[in-house]
Amino acid sequence: MTASKFLMKDYSSLPEKGSITSEAPSNIALVKYWGKRDIQIPENTSISFTLNTCKTITTLHFEKKENLTNDYSFQVYLDGERTTSFEPKIGKFFERIEEYLPFLKNYKFKIETSNSFPHSSGIASSASGMAALSMCLVALEKQIDNLKDNLYFQNKASFLARLGSGSASRSIDGPMMIWGKHEAIPESTNNYAIKYDKIDPVFKEYQDTILLVDKGEKQVSSTVGHQLMYGHPFSEQRFNQAQDNMVSLLEILESGNLKNFISLVEREALTLHAMMMTSNPYFILMKPNTLEIINRIWAFRKETNLNLCFTLDAGANVHLLYPKNEADKTLDFIKKELVAYCKNGEYLCDNVGSGASVII
Repeated sequence: MTASKFLMKDYSSLPEKGSITSEAPSNIALVKYWGKRDIQIPENTSISFTLNTCKTITTLHFEKKENLTNDYSFQVYLDGERTTSFEPKIGKFFERIEEYLPFLKNYKFKIETSNSFPHSSGIASSASGMAALSMCLVALEKQIDNLKDNLYFQNKASFLARLGSGSASRSIDGPMMIWGKHEAIPESTNNYAIKYDKIDPVFKEYQDTILLVDKGEKQVSSTVGHQLMYGHPFSEQRFNQAQDNMVSLLEILESGNLKNFISLVEREALTLHAMMMTSNPYFILMKPNTLEIINRIWAFRKETNLNLCFTLDAGANVHLLYPKNEADKTLDFIKKELVAYCKNGEYLCDNVGSGASVII
């Protein structure tokens, strides 16, 4: 499906006002993408677990303008407070998607949003936020254009979300999503993420405990980090490595080989941060406690032979991935040995989920 398929055919019948609420989860990439071209095109394919309880809930209030103006009219509220710092990003997002939702300037919008996890701390709040907003907007389009094709709805929501935040494209469905064109995956595309379900049952109930090492805003945004891949001395090798790792991981997911899963996922996480540390300018998002946690995971795995592994997003927090049937022993270890390295002892228990939905 090309981008032209997402153009609206008719928007002459606009509802006067109303509100739509949706929720969208965060996601955690297993094969990472780091580096993208305009507009929001990834340099390599990525695949992620869709999470369940780490999510954004967004309500989009809309009311037709009395007089049509040539600008966007919206306000953003986070946890009930007007948050003007978010509004330039939403304005840019609207500019990118207006071609596909040409009714945007016909309305005044109030966007109310809240997260079940800390914002801007490396748990993909932009992914869940843009996915939730996109679900609301496509639901509004559905009222206007009477969309009946659910797959089209899902794909367009992912397509729009991608234009706000690349990883947001992967938060629309679950349990696993692939974004980015790959020759070995015929249905894959740069335009939106696709659902991937050729996986062993063990991965459909995978657990993700997120250790909140640092709840503060990242020193270097993901947007800047992606840009630093241009001119990076190892960028081409990294993009090729990721494409090769995609093929390997799909085989692992289908076979259920947990030892190979651990090896690939941890190498991907460390490679992502190696790209940050070798860019120009270089930067480090991991904290000392991040490294301490990683070393303790390795020691625990060697001692118990359990299948606990880690992955990292662009931040200091650590995602602990493990099968559900090992949850009791793994959580006992987490509480006894790892929580001490979390900010204020805080951590989040999550698991693989099914994606975004419209609530109202």
